[in-house]
Amino acid sequence: MTISRFVVRLNGLSLFLVVLLILFTQLSGLKVSDLFFHPYFSPNPNVALLTRTFQILCSVPVIVCTFTYGLAQSIQPRNLENRFILFSALLTGGFLLNHSYRIHIYMIALGIPKLGVSLLYAVVLSSYGWFFRRELLLTPYQILLAALGLLFFAIGVDSLHLKNKMFSSLLEGVPKLFSEINIAFYYWYVCKCLLQKAFYKTLDS
Repeated sequence: MTISRFVVRLNGLSLFLVVLLILFTQLSGLKVSDLFFHPYFSPNPNVALLTRTFQILCSVPVIVCTFTYGLAQSIQPRNLENRFILFSALLTGGFLLNHSYRIHIYMIALGIPKLGVSLLYAVVLSSYGWFFRRELLLTPYQILLAALGLLFFAIGVDSLHLKNKMFSSLLEGVPKLFSEINIAFYYWYVCKCLLQKAFYKTLDS
């Protein structure tokens, strides 16, 4: 199975499960927006379920890239690709921390304009893409670009402050969720290929 087919099937299955969950949530008497609440205790497991799922998915690239970097360093310590994996772990780790601790909100509360915060994150992301453009071009980077496009779309919807909560939750939450599904898959695939290549080189030498 090619990587493109696998990605299509992964997203298709994820979309099917999300639609089922939305229908089940409505049938159980909850609102669709309840799925995207910030986590808090509730006797109903559907409340904030997709938010928790998103947070778990955010941790996947950090764990996978960190583990891969440590293992790759012991196999081929001078490989330049290891640096790409290390900074990928740092970048995705920063995103995880920002989402979990809402760092951008504290920055805005300190008087930093929202546009300034957005530009700061854009500079960090652009620098990552510029410095590792060669490594990225050797990977199925289209998956990462599509995921970032979904993420920026979700951020754009959030900035509109739509009055319809159900519509707003779906337009923001679903693209955000699928963004992280694809980001997690992308880094898992890249790390898997890197380790496979490293093991084969070790066996051949």
